[in-house]
Amino acid sequence: MPELGKYADTVLSAYGASLTLLIGLVVWTLVRGRRVQSQLKEVEQRRRSDG
Repeated sequence: MPELGKYADTVLSAYGASLTLLIGLVVWTLVRGRRVQSQLKEVEQRRRSDG
């Protein structure tokens, strides 16, 4: 790891914040995708049953 000197805290906290946001975005995307997929299945089942 390069020597960051007096900026180490700032740089490392920026890395931490970025990583946290990226992980949050991935989790949110996966959860939303599953929710939308289940809603789509419900709509398709209703459409089939309505004939």
